[in-house]
Amino acid sequence: MGMSSHLARLRAVIGHELIQMPSVSVVIVDDHARLLLVRHAGHRDGWAVPGGAVELGESPADAAVREIREEIGIRIGKLRLLDVLGGADYEVTYPNGDRVAYVTAVYQAGIADGTPAADLDEISELGWFTPAQLPGVGLNRFTRALLRATGHLTG
Repeated sequence: MGMSSHLARLRAVIGHELIQMPSVSVVIVDDHARLLLVRHAGHRDGWAVPGGAVELGESPADAAVREIREEIGIRIGKLRLLDVLGGADYEVTYPNGDRVAYVTAVYQAGIADGTPAADLDEISELGWFTPAQLPGVGLNRFTRALLRATGHLTG
């Protein structure tokens, strides 16, 4: 979906200044214990856990379901809150210069319906990775910190 109208109005006033934003991250795990990771379109910062911003008036759980449906076209189930994370590892500078400090509610979920596919708007590629593969995968800083904090990545 891209930037919400609320965020666009805020950015028009503050420009690229650092803002704090609520978000969700969803660790999708299949029946073989593999994790679904994505590459964001327009970013060259490595593999990431899918997710996005919580919209005004939206619960984090609803945002998780919406973001996954929009970005990879599936319905998730067995949604379980793992942690709420923030700090320096969760600050992002986008290619256009916008800076965001995310506070992210991290959920774990399975696929309830559908086959994951990149929307090619926000997500350019997706892939399944076993826990043993994760240390060698080019993860972005945000995702590496998130997977360590939730116990999905060791070392």
